[in-house]
Amino acid sequence: MKKKWIAVIVSSMLAVSLAGCSSALSDEYITINKYKRLEIPKLDNTEVSDSSVESSISSQLAASQKRKEITDRAAKDGDTVDIDYTGTIFGQEFEGGSAVGSSLILGSGQFLPAEGEYQGFEEQIVGHKPGDNFDISVKFPADYRNEEVADKPANFNITLNGIYEIITPELTDEWVKEHSEESKTVEEYKEEIRKRLEENNELQIKSTLQNAALMAMLDETEVKKLPEDQVKAEYKTTEETYKKLAEGYGLEFEEFLSTYMNKSMEDFEKETQESSETIVKANLACSLLAKEKKLEPTESEYEELIKEYAEEAGSDDVEAFKERIGEDLLRKAILQRKVAEYLVDKSVQVEQSSDEGKEK
Repeated sequence: MKKKWIAVIVSSMLAVSLAGCSSALSDEYITINKYKRLEIPKLDNTEVSDSSVESSISSQLAASQKRKEITDRAAKDGDTVDIDYTGTIFGQEFEGGSAVGSSLILGSGQFLPAEGEYQGFEEQIVGHKPGDNFDISVKFPADYRNEEVADKPANFNITLNGIYEIITPELTDEWVKEHSEESKTVEEYKEEIRKRLEENNELQIKSTLQNAALMAMLDETEVKKLPEDQVKAEYKTTEETYKKLAEGYGLEFEEFLSTYMNKSMEDFEKETQESSETIVKANLACSLLAKEKKLEPTESEYEELIKEYAEEAGSDDVEAFKERIGEDLLRKAILQRKVAEYLVDKSVQVEQSSDEGKEK
């Protein structure tokens, strides 16, 4: 789990790679003993199957679903309902027990299930009509994540604001014309999706090779010392990110770590420190190699690539994109991409045995 934890943070902050060299490169912080002919796994581009194409199209159709309001019958399993609710335990409202305009698919198991003699939350909405106001009784499971309400009965006052059916469109030439800039028929659209999936596969392989090269190069890099200010900055960034997540869940930080990440504060601090040091080590190695091999992009290249990143993220305002992501982080990502391309080109791709694939 620790390796996965570190890998997730490193990949999300870096998203690039390095590879090794025949003669060592060194500065006051690190020594890269090897950056050429590093061994990385050989990856073959797999053929896109018909089922993958169909699955992707199904996702596209689902994304253009429409809601049809139902006014002439009661709610049933499979319906989407809009509800307001207020929960109480022993007559007192509790944190997280109330909502306005909450959307719920009946029968999905999103809300409290049946517990002993108590019916589930969702099944007690079935049979009611829009405009109904009613009370239900449920019981929180003994292992519920919020210990303050776990194993306790609760009452909810519910107002059913509306009932909706979700309508998924059929794949027709007409639908294709409305949703594709390239295709006009179903068959053309299937080929468009196949091509898109093939391009995605190629990008995934490229990313995997770059990350493999980075890790291989880092294995060949010795640390003399790390600049403490950079390590502290990385640690703070990671810590603030997870604290914001905790706030979003309405939980104290330690409770969030325990509930959603199965970690103690001690585990978090240790692993975040290790990951911060790894990130700084990789940044230093990228900078050193880029300097020695003259790989650093020009200012115009930086601006062009930042614009490209903004467009890929669906942002028309490049300056706002820089502000949101952080220009320093964007520049690091661009530099690392340039370094990664160089390193993968200098690496040696080797066949993996079936046992090696299973281990990873």
